[in-house]
Amino acid sequence: MTRGIFLAGNESALSRAIEAEAVNKVEQFAAALIPNRLSGAPKNSPQDISQRIPLEWNPSSPISARTLAIAAENRLERIDEAILLCSPPSIRSSAAELPISDVDIMINDHVKGWFYLVKELAAIFSARKRGVLALVYPDIPSSGKDDSADVLGPSALASFRAMTQGLLSAAHNEPYITAGFSTSDTGNEAAFASFLFKSLDEITAKSNGKMHKFGKFKLF
Repeated sequence: MTRGIFLAGNESALSRAIEAEAVNKVEQFAAALIPNRLSGAPKNSPQDISQRIPLEWNPSSPISARTLAIAAENRLERIDEAILLCSPPSIRSSAAELPISDVDIMINDHVKGWFYLVKELAAIFSARKRGVLALVYPDIPSSGKDDSADVLGPSALASFRAMTQGLLSAAHNEPYITAGFSTSDTGNEAAFASFLFKSLDEITAKSNGKMHKFGKFKLF
């Protein structure tokens, strides 16, 4: 194994594009997908990629985060790049009809889970004194007024964005590299995935703590 790539996140257009690009980089990579447990949400099956080493993950459990990080390290021999992708599913509902179970799931799986996993990966990279922690998310502007707006997804995304900014600000204190990646170009996931890996290929200690933005917001 020449390069250990570990991807974690929910199944989405972005995750599919990143996996497709990873296939061009390494013979095998490890991936842990967040299970879709939200009510009424389509149960999408992950794409069939022979190069993927699938790993189980219960994001709501700190023990599962530790087990996942160790499993990824063991299967890959080492983790060189951990790509954490936050692209929460959309749940459109009025505030009065918002399912309580979905609130719990979103907070556990798409908020708390990231803090648990970052802690474990940071411990591994700190011990090795090397590694790249890449934090990835879509940066899409609000669509304006909506009778049934998505409240949960953007809230989870805002938490991940804030966590990313905090980690980037503190990156100079760490012996590993932390980098942020965002895209505002919906529908051009393949190009973003190519941009992501090109940036990772060229990353150096000088770019530690940098935010890499892809695409431009369209003004109407």
